[in-house]
Amino acid sequence: MIHPGPRAAVRAAAVRASLRPVAGVLPAGRTVMTAVARLFADAGCKGGVVWLDNVVCDPIRFVLPAPSTDGIHAAWYSDIHAPDGPVTIRRATATVGWKDGAPFLHCHGTWGDSMGHLLPLDSVLAADTPVTGIGAPDAWFEALPDPETAFTLFTPQGTGSGPGLLVRILPGEDAVTAIETLCARHGIADARLHGVGSIDHIRFTDGHRMDCHATELRLDGATLTAGRATVPIEAVDINGTIMRGRLERGANPVGVTLELIIERTDP
Repeated sequence: MIHPGPRAAVRAAAVRASLRPVAGVLPAGRTVMTAVARLFADAGCKGGVVWLDNVVCDPIRFVLPAPSTDGIHAAWYSDIHAPDGPVTIRRATATVGWKDGAPFLHCHGTWGDSMGHLLPLDSVLAADTPVTGIGAPDAWFEALPDPETAFTLFTPQGTGSGPGLLVRILPGEDAVTAIETLCARHGIADARLHGVGSIDHIRFTDGHRMDCHATELRLDGATLTAGRATVPIEAVDINGTIMRGRLERGANPVGVTLELIIERTDP
């Protein structure tokens, strides 16, 4: 990907975070955004991650990645997809933070035979559903203008001193080795890795590939063990093709952004 703005000097932004479990029931009738915002507020957390597995929405609204047509951005979004009737989210990961002074989230997931980028202000819960997540009272993602990509992107903020990290990895950095390098810098050898983002032309360890510059992905059980990252993902391309697999080391440059919550598990 060729982005329009000046390349930032720091290629991985991170803040320390005191992470805690978050759990509750998202009530029917509220938008996904309203319900998740209340869940995190009740837990005393400003940011983190939440999994929306088995959540039913009616309506559900989402977009796919798409080529840019404005001559500025390296990629963009499709028209809004609006399937009829209730739709069950099979698996979804959402990073949680703030935008324009209000709670916001960035969610990628699978539902029906589709995968995409959920529109949380336009998707409404059709049934009460229990969910879990990880929250931070002292760190969060803030949607800020990013000169390099010309997007407004979640960027870690806060003054935490806990053992976890909220992270943004910037374009062009290899996802696997960037995670390992960042964790080593912070003295983390073992961790669970959660997050969403995009990779430019995905390469999997079994040899198959997603040959598309614009993708959307979610980490799916990724871990760091003795300083070495294993990063399984689910991803979708501009045609709606879904692939799953483990990222090949050194061959997966971040496309626009990769947002991570690094949940430390070593002492």
